[in-house]
Amino acid sequence: MISVNDFRTGLTIEVDNGIWRVIDFQHVKPGKGAAFVRSKLRNLRTGAIQEKTFRAGEKVAKAQIETRRMQYLYASDDMHVFMDNESYEQIELPANAIEYELKFLKENMEVQIMMFQTETLGVELPNTVELKVTETEPGIKGDTASGGTKPATLETGLTVNVPFFINEGDVLIINTTESSYVSRA
Repeated sequence: MISVNDFRTGLTIEVDNGIWRVIDFQHVKPGKGAAFVRSKLRNLRTGAIQEKTFRAGEKVAKAQIETRRMQYLYASDDMHVFMDNESYEQIELPANAIEYELKFLKENMEVQIMMFQTETLGVELPNTVELKVTETEPGIKGDTASGGTKPATLETGLTVNVPFFINEGDVLIINTTESSYVSRA
């Protein structure tokens, strides 16, 4: 058990039969009345985001989330197969559980798999990934000063806005939290 006064971003807790990750929190001490902690939590099973308020000093159970480094192998119908790099154990995750993460996953890519006891919760992506541009309009020479962008389709099917100087075949660094272009690799 931990006190809500000890909340920090990224902490995982068990509340209302759910496993939640603290996305944001704020300690509030109103001029009149008791102090409280306003928090924004993400459900690790469903991905839903909920705002919840706790009384200051309230105790909640800390969820022990284990992460295992695994390699993404392949997709088979609606299932996606990952392999543990140490034990060679394979697990399958349904496509609807990792819908957002699939935009960034390439075969043979190493990711962290979140586990709670024996339950697999999902895939934890790195902050950035390198993806190759498969389709975009050709760059216009000398049009770099305007600072505009154009859409580019990447090898996973993700479409992001990129600067005009990006061409097909370029490898880009993509931010996985915002699905945005960072730079060329």
